Order: sequence, then C-alpha cells, then structure tokens
Amino acid sequence: MQITHTFKILNKLGLNMRAATELVKTSSKFKCRILVKRQEGFVDAKSLLNLMTLAAGYGQELNLIFEGEDAQKAWVEIQNLFSSKFGEKE
Repeated sequence: MQITHTFKILNKLGLNMRAATELVKTSSKFKCRILVKRQEGFVDAKSLLNLMTLAAGYGQELNLIFEGEDAQKAWVEIQNLFSSKFGEKE
C-alpha cells in the first residue's frame, strides 16, 4: 500500500529539533517506509539528521510518502502529530 499526503507545518517554530525528534519517534514505530519529498529527492522520516537538512519552517508544506503494510496507521498518527503542532502550545 502507498499513501501520499501533503502536510502543512502549523507550529510557529517549524520542524525544529524537538518537532523533528517527535516525527522520528512516531515514524519509527511503524514498519512501513516513510519518505519526505524534497526538490532533489527524498529523505527518510526515521532519520533525525535527514529531517534537519530540510530546514522546514512555519507554513511550509511537506509531501510524505508512506509505503508498506502499516502505511494507513502511520499516516493517521503522523497526521495527528502535524495537527497537534507537534505538541507545542502556540
């Protein structure tokens, strides 16, 4: 199964170290492959170093690709993570 979805970064601090760590922790719970599309290729959503290279800020949109047997479950949890602003209050 493959799911492609665009997520908008809603938290004011963007995909900073803490938010990226939350994304890695959530992504790592699943067997499926989760990729973040960028202009020159893809980065692994299970790698903190790769996510930090994106330098994604507030309001930026990220295209994520979920590939594998538990892609649907991963998509739901990551959607909740983005919707909750990675747990940030503002």
